[in-house]
Amino acid sequence: MLRETFNEVAELYDRARPRYPRALVDELARAAGLGPDSRVLEVAPGTGQLTVPLAEFGCRVTGVELGPAMAAVARRRLREFPLADVEVADFEHWPLPPRPFDLVVCATAFHWLDPAVRLRKPADALRPGGRLAVVTTEHVAGGSTDFFAQAQRCYERWDPATPPGLRLQDESEIATDTAEWERGGRFGNVVATRYLQDITYSADGYVDVLLTYSGHRALDEARRGGLLTCIRDLIESRHGGSVTKRYLHELIVATRT
Repeated sequence: MLRETFNEVAELYDRARPRYPRALVDELARAAGLGPDSRVLEVAPGTGQLTVPLAEFGCRVTGVELGPAMAAVARRRLREFPLADVEVADFEHWPLPPRPFDLVVCATAFHWLDPAVRLRKPADALRPGGRLAVVTTEHVAGGSTDFFAQAQRCYERWDPATPPGLRLQDESEIATDTAEWERGGRFGNVVATRYLQDITYSADGYVDVLLTYSGHRALDEARRGGLLTCIRDLIESRHGGSVTKRYLHELIVATRT
């Protein structure tokens, strides 16, 4: 399964993937009323990009992570937080504890979960009035726009699944879709907020990020190597050795009815 490929590069994932904007973390904590008595369940915490900031609020955090190598990195990063732990399990089949949680959160992994349970099971895990929070991350137009247009030639050459002429969407073109949340009847008061983040990468740093993406990892070794060499050469030869990537993070918070 593609979602299992991240475990192959856990240390690289931890080093290369962006952290979440502080404003997003603070809004999540405010919306969920996080404090020392809060019980938090994080689904698919990865290597702890969001787990560590949540643990800093002093709450009790339980992470459920599919990949054992990813979980090991997260545990290492959480060593100074005795109330935080990560279990290795498939969330869809993980047995819920009898005591409910105040917050269930899933960051940049919600789309990997089985649609049949990804809202039902968090609702079962929450107390009435508890919050479900999902963070999505998209690469949008902005930053080094010329580079990303030119890079499509690399993808069209080396990745046969690349649609011709593909271009990044502007933030305004990406719609917030909360219909799934609203039609089930177990969540209400769905609120979405957006945060932009620009990150500048060296050629090697940008290639490291690409090596953590499931689609790139799914390519055979020859195609992946050709694609990454093409992109690295483009950054170094035509963009002065660095490029800036714009991320759109969306925080969606709903209340368990």
